[in-house]
Amino acid sequence: MNILILIIIVTAVISFIAFNNAGIFEKYKFSVGAILNRKEYIRLLSAGFLHADIMHLLFNMLTLYFFGPIVIEGFGNVGFLLIYFGSILLGNIFSLFIYQKQPWYSAIGASGGVSGILFAAIAMIPNLGIYLFFIPIPIPGYVFGLVYFGYSVYMMLNPKEHDNIGHAAHLGGAFFGLVYAVIIQPERAMQNALYLGIMAIPLLYLSYEIFIRKRIG
Repeated sequence: MNILILIIIVTAVISFIAFNNAGIFEKYKFSVGAILNRKEYIRLLSAGFLHADIMHLLFNMLTLYFFGPIVIEGFGNVGFLLIYFGSILLGNIFSLFIYQKQPWYSAIGASGGVSGILFAAIAMIPNLGIYLFFIPIPIPGYVFGLVYFGYSVYMMLNPKEHDNIGHAAHLGGAFFGLVYAVIIQPERAMQNALYLGIMAIPLLYLSYEIFIRKRIG
């Protein structure tokens, strides 16, 4: 069976089981307090197999389905798995770092892994056309990346009360996918250096806010 389809099936099955089993959901979701206080590190990975509802699951799995083949073609099945699970882990580790003083913070979803796959694809093909919300005109991948990173950084620096999106996990996962693609295919990265540099501007600003100004974290 295709590894991409296998990941989608396993994620869907576990998500559907958790929809009807609050105990599983609570035991395996990303939870800062549980990870730091009870050392339940499995949550850094298991949260990627849980989703809030069918629409959340469908959006993530459709994105993975459309962009996964590009990554598999470029990096093989092993590379795909490394990017996907590495992005889930780094996304959640970054969330843990950002929200370490907020033990109540929790999250679920494969968005970190999906972001890693998406941005590994964009790193290889910066002009990759991306369609959003039934808009008939494709957006170049690097423009989407700039807007995506910019919005995520803005929301992290200016959190909203009812914003239920794990921006830190998205950024951490996307960063892993980009870096993996650059390291494994440096020649292509050099060819696309301008596009990658444009996308990285919000990430550089976020680094300044975190490590220099100590604004968050």
